Amino acid sequence: MSDPMNRMPNDLLEQLRENRGRVFWLGIVLCVIGALMVVFPVIGSIVTKVMIGWAILVAGAVTLWQAFQARSWNAALWAGLVAVLHLALGVYLAFFPMTGLVGLTVLLAVLFSIQGVIELRMGLTHRAARGWVWMVLSGVASLVLALLLVIGLPGTAMWALGLLVGLNFLTSGIGFAALSRSV
Repeated sequence: MSDPMNRMPNDLLEQLRENRGRVFWLGIVLCVIGALMVVFPVIGSIVTKVMIGWAILVAGAVTLWQAFQARSWNAALWAGLVAVLHLALGVYLAFFPMTGLVGLTVLLAVLFSIQGVIELRMGLTHRAARGWVWMVLSGVASLVLALLLVIGLPGTAMWALGLLVGLNFLTSGIGFAALSRSV
């Protein structure tokens, strides 16, 4: 009986073949953005934080719109409360770029840990593809980056966010580009 971890399911392999150009360009874009963030880590940290702030602002605006669409006062009040919290946090993160980097650095460590586990699983699941080892290495790199983030707090928060997001984008980009060329 063959090991299911040793072969790529036909539907996934076919999807990868059909979209390998897109997957390759995703890898290239991630590599370019990652390289820029590694070269300019403080700017990368601030840009990352501001972009997260804007994403939360958009979520708050959509939630506020939903509150006004609610059919009951109870639903409107709860959605409105969530919207106000999103909007307040979004404004704080987007418009006060030098604050909150330590908290985001901790959240990034959690994200990298989860991503590392997922990429390890993805790489091991796709061992039939020639580029599988790159995805495994990307997963290991994500886990190491998560550990480095936690060990260096709070002193590294100013530059670590940009540098490590950049390294993460770079390794993920290499993994996706290599995987796209393996089929």
